[in-house]
Parts: sequence; structure tokens; C-alpha cells
Amino acid sequence: MKVQFEVYPHLLQFKVEAGTSRGTFTERETWILKAFNESDPSFFGIGEASPLKGLSVDYSEDYGLKLIAILNSLEGLDIPDNQTDLLDFIRNNTPIDMPSLRFGVETALLDLINGGKKELFQSPFSKGLTSIPINGLVWMGDYDYMKSQIHDKLKAGYDCIKIKIGAIDFEQELNLIEQIREKYTAEEITIRVDANGAFNGEDALEKLNELAALGIHSIEQPVMAGQTELMRTLCSESLLPIALDEELIGVESKEAMLGLLKEICPAYIILKPSLLGGFTACNDWIETAESLDIGWWMTSMLESNVGLNAIAQFTSTFPNLMHQGLGTGQLYSNNIDSPLVIRKGGLKYNVKGGWGIAGT
Repeated sequence: MKVQFEVYPHLLQFKVEAGTSRGTFTERETWILKAFNESDPSFFGIGEASPLKGLSVDYSEDYGLKLIAILNSLEGLDIPDNQTDLLDFIRNNTPIDMPSLRFGVETALLDLINGGKKELFQSPFSKGLTSIPINGLVWMGDYDYMKSQIHDKLKAGYDCIKIKIGAIDFEQELNLIEQIREKYTAEEITIRVDANGAFNGEDALEKLNELAALGIHSIEQPVMAGQTELMRTLCSESLLPIALDEELIGVESKEAMLGLLKEICPAYIILKPSLLGGFTACNDWIETAESLDIGWWMTSMLESNVGLNAIAQFTSTFPNLMHQGLGTGQLYSNNIDSPLVIRKGGLKYNVKGGWGIAGT
């Protein structure tokens, strides 16, 4: 099968400012991909290429032009019509240094070969029968704003809260967590924190142990990526389990994955398909981590509902899921309409819901 592509840039607008230790987001660039069989354009597949400025290795001011050029190079090739061969084909025919493009092409072509129904991976989730447990995300901000977010997440029925820390005074952040623990035990409410590399080598271990005393489940990326020796020390000496996130960026071969995880020995890894190179790369990370008894969960990278749907369906094919970071679909005022809904701390696919896709 030979395919053609169309590309639709889309600028997502946040409903409220989203604060992290790397800065505050108010809008998000993304590109929606439409793939169709040139001999039968009556149905098509939809994907999303969505690099994040300041984080993705493939982000550039001329990303859209690069994206179109690579898609044009694929149009004359014979595309496999089964999942295994298709994913191998994409890995062999797209640049290794453009992970968000790989994810977008995987998503669009998997949708296409499955009939253009937005069902990329079949599971009880994609049939609307089960939900995926997710964490409620609390963005950085001033004390009162973060407190109000925590209140809203608990009221909405989340039993796992992820708090981004590192923007305000650490003692205030501890106080916010203490207030949760005054009402809920660690068995009742799971608390994760994400530092996005905000700590430094002088105070990281002390801060991690203070957080551990509050019954925190884990912390993501306490120090900036690339400090392998420091991260290894923190993983071995901290009382708080550590999850690697940005540390995984740019690690491409299974040998390199194994070497990194063996050297640092984290408790968990965080997987973002747009950041790491799509489903094939995530599968490699999962196989490697599980061989070392390292846990994992999946997180969206602020994609629209197109990318979020693909990540959720992929994630749902794995058993015994922990809480996933897939609650970002409600962040935008102009997101693409989808059947994805959040109910009592779970992400569900409402099969009666509809899709609104750019250019269709």
C-alpha cells in the first residue's frame, strides 16, 4: 500500500497557565497528520507530531518544513499492512533523531491500517469497557493556587495526585503535602512529586528524605539530567523512590538503555512516546526495565487528544497498570473533540462519543 500525507498545524491554547520548573506554558504547537491510501482516499488515519520546545531533541523553528519533507519521502514507499511489520518499517525509514515524528507517523499509519476508526490497539479500554487509572496533575504556581488545585483533584475523586514542585519555597511545598496527609493516609491517597530537575547536589538528598517522611510514592527527576553519578547516589541513598524522566532523552539503543538503567538503578522510569521515539522505543524501554525489576508508567507530553488517545490505547494493552500520567486532555480550550473522558480518577473511552479532526 502506498500512502499520501496531509499536515495541519494546530496551536493549542491552555485554559490556565501551566507552570513547571522549566517555565510556564500558555500555548502548545502541534501538527496533525492525515494519512490515506492514494488508491482509496475514502478513509484515513490520523496522527500527531508534537515536539515540545525546550525539551524535545527534534524541536526547531522549521520543524513543520522538516516534517513535510520526511513525509514526502515516505509517500513512494510500499507501506506494510500489519502492525509488526509497519512499526519496523517506520523505525527503518524515519530519522532516529526525530522521535516526535516517529510517534506521529506510527499513530497515523496504525490508524489507517485499522480502518481509520481511531482504534490503534484493541483492548477492553478501546471498546469502552474499562478505564485506565490516572494521576491528577497539580501545576506549579503560588501557594494558594497549588492548594486550590489539590482540593479540586481530591474533590473530583482522584486517589493519586502528582504535584509539580520546585517553583515556590520548599517548606511551603512540604506544608501542602502535610495538609493532604493530615486527612488521607498513603494507602488512601498516593502522592507523587515531579521536580523536573529543580534540586541540586547540595540539598537534594536532604529534600528527598523530608519528602519520604510524608509517605510520598516517588519523585520524578529530582536533579537535572546528565548527572549520572549524582543520580546513582540519590537512588542508592535516598529513602524516596526515584523515577527517571528527562534522563531517558536521546538514549536510543537497547544496549544504551540497559547500560543507563544498570548504572543508575532507579525505582521507576517515565515513558513519553513523543519524546523517546514512539511505541517501538517505549516497548524497548519497558522490556529493559522489567528485566531489571524496574517499574514504569506512561505520561503524555501535552499532546492534543489525538496523541493522548494513541498513548492511552497503547498503554491499555499492558496488564496490572499503575496510575498513568494521561489526564492532560482537559488542559486546552481548543483541544480536538474526542471520546476520551475522565471519571473518578480514571481515563475512559466513551464509544458513543465523536471525533473532531482538523481537515476532515
